Amino acid sequence: MEELRPLDALNAARNKNVMVDLKNGYRYVGKLKSFDIHINIVLDDAEEHYGGEIKRKLGNVFIRGDTITIISPA
Repeated sequence: MEELRPLDALNAARNKNVMVDLKNGYRYVGKLKSFDIHINIVLDDAEEHYGGEIKRKLGNVFIRGDTITIISPA
């Protein structure tokens, strides 16, 4: 099995739902549209979660890579 680099793993998740946890405790769930080498990401159809419940539906969002702690397939 070929080893994946982190950006390869993100590229494989493009156009799929991902879960993004931030340093401030918020979680965003949405479709990964794009990212760059700094792990700045764009999600489409995003929902904001806090404390285990959905706070609001946001649509298209940009998240700075330095605020992200975890990116995981949803």
